[in-house]
Amino acid sequence: MTHQIASLGALRQPTKLVENRVCFAGPHAELSIYDTYEQAERVSLKSDSLLYCGMVTGAKVMHTKSEENIPFLPHESFILAPKEEVFIDFPEAALDRPTTCLTVEISQERIAQICDRMNDVTNMNGLSLIDPNKPLHALHTQGTQQVLDRLVSDFVQNDPDRDLLVDFGVSELVTRILRHHGREALLQFTKLMPDANGLTNALSFIESNLAMPLDVDQLSKLSCMSRSRFYQEFKRHLGCTPNEYQHQRRMSVALEFLKQKRSVTEVSMELGYQSLSHFSRRFHQHFGVSPRQIQSQLNLQH
Repeated sequence: MTHQIASLGALRQPTKLVENRVCFAGPHAELSIYDTYEQAERVSLKSDSLLYCGMVTGAKVMHTKSEENIPFLPHESFILAPKEEVFIDFPEAALDRPTTCLTVEISQERIAQICDRMNDVTNMNGLSLIDPNKPLHALHTQGTQQVLDRLVSDFVQNDPDRDLLVDFGVSELVTRILRHHGREALLQFTKLMPDANGLTNALSFIESNLAMPLDVDQLSKLSCMSRSRFYQEFKRHLGCTPNEYQHQRRMSVALEFLKQKRSVTEVSMELGYQSLSHFSRRFHQHFGVSPRQIQSQLNLQH
């Protein structure tokens, strides 16, 4: 993504020093690339539509109505509900080292279409994409990073199929947001009511035993389903296999532990990895950065 943005060259010549914007329109979506060349505080950002934000270089500090001083760093996502306003600080911006981020503004119509399709596939009726009172802020996975790389390339290139490719990319990005948000909602429900149904019972067991090898036969019994039916229902609701889900939960918990300033070795052992190198390799494959890079970023924030 950094390469595609850097290749825009002359298009990004600054006409202003704070939030200099280059924009590319597509069907149901709009890509904007922002460069800031001087330090600034409390710069407003909001949109009438869902707004996906991704950091490219530098760092920002975000302030929402529910939380202050949220560090926003490269390889992270920040997603705002329609009409939600945030205020942004640029503590590192400089003429020779601009802070760069991108946004993808996605129309409500396209969001509704994708939500309807997801509800048909997963039976997750009533799924709310973004809580207006709590923006979605996360270190995104390598899969999401690859989607962003393709999407930026599709937006800026002069291809006869450009609009179709952009729409495919936007659909995949929104689907990933839905999956993440839907899983978080299901996980919270599972914590509150682990015995609500067979699937929540299995999810609760996985969550309580993240360090243990996964036994699908045991999970099938807990969910009161046959092995094949359990796999089918799990993939329909979660979008992945039980083993993939356990890996993703391990990675999410590992990130939270690292943010608590726990050592990489301690995190690796607590989550059941056979070796530190195996844990570090899986973490890098998932997030695109190593556990020690996360520690370094956290140290720079303090």
